[in-house]
Amino acid sequence: MLTVENILEALRKVEEPELKNNLVALNLVRNIRIFGDRVVLTIMLFSEDSPHREQLREEVISTLQQAGTEEVEIEFDTLSDREQKALAERIRREHQEKVRARRVAGRTPLQQQNQVPPLLSKDSPTVFISVASGKGGVGKSTVAVNLAVALAREGKRVGVIDADIYGFSVPDMMGIEERPTVQDQTIYPVERFGVKVISMGFFVEENAPVIWRGPMLGKMLRNFFQEVDWGEIDYMILDLPPGTGDVALDVHQMLPQSKELLVTTPHATAAFVAARAGAMAIHTKHKILGVVENMAYYQCSSCGNRDYIFGRDGGKKLAEELNTELLVQIPLGAPDNGNPEDSDFSPSIYGEESPTGQLYRDLARKVLDKT
Repeated sequence: MLTVENILEALRKVEEPELKNNLVALNLVRNIRIFGDRVVLTIMLFSEDSPHREQLREEVISTLQQAGTEEVEIEFDTLSDREQKALAERIRREHQEKVRARRVAGRTPLQQQNQVPPLLSKDSPTVFISVASGKGGVGKSTVAVNLAVALAREGKRVGVIDADIYGFSVPDMMGIEERPTVQDQTIYPVERFGVKVISMGFFVEENAPVIWRGPMLGKMLRNFFQEVDWGEIDYMILDLPPGTGDVALDVHQMLPQSKELLVTTPHATAAFVAARAGAMAIHTKHKILGVVENMAYYQCSSCGNRDYIFGRDGGKKLAEELNTELLVQIPLGAPDNGNPEDSDFSPSIYGEESPTGQLYRDLARKVLDKT
């Protein structure tokens, strides 16, 4: 049975003639669709009149037919100027990393063990923001991804780590279909809406359960810092699991400089359990940036009246209890993102000019002011 993984593995044998690397490693294979024994996919080119177009078509078709595909349909598209610059920068970084790796190889094992990932070094300029909640179902991940996109729209270089390892949802929320590329034991995150993303969801089969104990979870989280090439990042958003379990504790221990954003609904119970997550942040000396009250109200599209379906003032009371600020109240609703077939579709990202998108813009600017 054909799978996306089978196809990507096969296409690792097809080299881009100019860059001397395979199509998968360069993230030039997009939008793979499987219809029985028929495969449709998109190959990204540097220009519409690329001299390698037909050569690539023939090699991709031949390679996939050898892998068991009966019919292959190839669509071509062109990398944007931004994507071309990003790819050129990535190739430059890869070269630097190979040089660095050769230097590291000459060090003793003890020296190598003491290596700290650049992202976690004391002089790292990256600002870490952990998005936490006391319980599930309050929209914590929605807040995390929309904050990340809003920061990117403000011109910041942003990454997201989906640290909710049991309940990963960030790739689906952002409409990400491709997987990270791996080269020479280095993982390169997927980029969407100007945000670099890594998630446990990229490394397990669809809907497969993650049955791990705490130490394994902590190891996976460390790998997200140590084995992923993030490049230069201004803000790293961590979507934490709800509550105060192993992963949240690992984050607090690994990132003593991380700041925290608490998400709650107006309901008294949600705010009550969120206070425990806030207390953990205070106990571990993490700065709380403020509270986001999600699903604060429902606003009628016809008359504009607000209905407070889940109660009122839960976020305000939580902020007062933790001696912090209620930063924003996000209404209940879903983004109007048009046709799911569109290339820029995502289930959970609000448009920049939408009312809720503007609320996330305001939240991002407050976060920038506080950091």
